Amino acid sequence: MDFLSEHSPEMLPGKRALPPVQGHIEAPHGTTIVAATFPGGVVLAGDRRATMGNMIAQRDIEKVFPADEYSAVGIAGTAGLAVEMVKLFQLELEHFEKVEGATLSLEGKANRLSTMIRSNLGMAMQGLAVVPLFAGYDVDRDKGRIFSYDVTGGRSEEHGFAATGSGSIFARGSMKKLYRDDLTEQETTTLVIQALYDAADDDSATGGPDMARRIFPIVTVITEDGFRRLTEAESSELARTILERRLEQPDGPRASLL
Repeated sequence: MDFLSEHSPEMLPGKRALPPVQGHIEAPHGTTIVAATFPGGVVLAGDRRATMGNMIAQRDIEKVFPADEYSAVGIAGTAGLAVEMVKLFQLELEHFEKVEGATLSLEGKANRLSTMIRSNLGMAMQGLAVVPLFAGYDVDRDKGRIFSYDVTGGRSEEHGFAATGSGSIFARGSMKKLYRDDLTEQETTTLVIQALYDAADDDSATGGPDMARRIFPIVTVITEDGFRRLTEAESSELARTILERRLEQPDGPRASLL
């Protein structure tokens, strides 16, 4: 990123000049990303819908990507810029590891992503914002951690769970009632899919499990063993189980009052 800034700044996502426009720029937007920690790791997941205004632009977009062996990024906002930013972020982490002979700390990765988001501020002011969710396993602290951002690159560490995107308010509310510190990995993956289901139930821009087209949320798990993405068979089985329970309880599981 520093090399491009010096030699070819026009190649950076946030440095490209846009023609003068009036009104909002229509471009595909990614929507809801959720994350939750459990003892020994973190789960990061996203729905598959991209919207453009009131239209569904794509039903099977991928919004969760590995950043390196022990971290991942979920994207919300302008899809094209977000994917390009993730690819540049992946390259930066790989470059650092090759030059320094060691991986960047999780805190350092989160700070670097913050800088990249801040460089896109000009685009964000024109409606082309990128607001990712970053999660990873901290090998120094031996636990999973989650970082959220705003459009200016402001970084906040989230404890327990987090969500971003258009359906985040509903997903966060769902996780707030169901999350516990002692959840297992299996229970945490169930939790994030439940949260995405609740987000899709109330937010038209968030896509729920599509049984007819076999489109299911992308769920990734990061532990001391590294990054792992659930297979389609695993995610479909979880989605089917949740859907069957929702036929009996449409509003999902209930949290106890006391």
